Amino acid sequence: MSGKLGVVMDPIGDIHIGKDTTFAMLLEAQRRGYALYYMEPGHLYGRDEVPWARRYPIEVQRDPGNHYRLGPAESGPLTDLDVVLMRKDPPFDMEYIYQTYLLERAQDRTLVVNDPGSLRDANEKMFTAYFPGLAPPTLVARDARVIHDFLQEQEAIILKPLDARGGEGIFLVRRGDPNFNVAVETLTHRGTRFAMAQAFLPAAGEGDKRILLVDGEPVPHGLLRVPGGEDFRGNISAGATTELAELTERDREICARIGPELRRRGLLFVGIDVIGGYVTEINVTSPTGVQELDYYAGTNICGDLFDAVERRLGA
Repeated sequence: MSGKLGVVMDPIGDIHIGKDTTFAMLLEAQRRGYALYYMEPGHLYGRDEVPWARRYPIEVQRDPGNHYRLGPAESGPLTDLDVVLMRKDPPFDMEYIYQTYLLERAQDRTLVVNDPGSLRDANEKMFTAYFPGLAPPTLVARDARVIHDFLQEQEAIILKPLDARGGEGIFLVRRGDPNFNVAVETLTHRGTRFAMAQAFLPAAGEGDKRILLVDGEPVPHGLLRVPGGEDFRGNISAGATTELAELTERDREICARIGPELRRRGLLFVGIDVIGGYVTEINVTSPTGVQELDYYAGTNICGDLFDAVERRLGA
């Protein structure tokens, strides 16, 4: 298909082209004949009822250090693009929300992936609450006493911020841990911000399985991220190693429960994290893992994604 595709992302000059999922998306779109336009969040703006952007025509190639070429900047309404990929990484803060407001105003004529309203509503940590029985025991609170009582029940918990990514700001605390108070104070900013606590799953030592869903359907394999060294976090950015993982019956049950709701909300590209048969997060902002899975399994996940995009476009 030929058409116009814009991408909102962090600076493209800083990405690792051998791992970056957005880069893989751009390569696939370019292969399909889309004219590509690059935008950073600060390039978006609204004029009256119309969302606009300063955007740059871009070409991409798999050449380290020379992986993109930008054309001269131009300004135009987002509505003259066929597709916009929203791939800005968290933090999920008010600036991110303002970006979704601007993108949402283009949706009468432009397909935005993922749906901006759903990006606001489906918080990556808290969205698991919509699917009872799929997540481990979970608490969202900012009161240290409530979190302390939860720890006494669970014996060991994972504490995490609601707006970060890549394992940032995550603590493992056990009953009687002298660091409990400082961890809670740090995450809740002394009781002024909500944080999440989840029961610690011993199976985390065996790895955290990332499963990608395209328009509600899981890709054929998962990506197992195994913590490195003495770190408990299964995040690649925290030193985890990766390997191919088959989807279990439980994994498929989870996807069958979650998939229809993702499709209904316009969340075409989502990554869920599964540990020991429980979903710990539902990643909707800028899920990763495509290049690793394609390498291990010989798949073309971005091809599947653009097939879904073009079905939505009626192409």
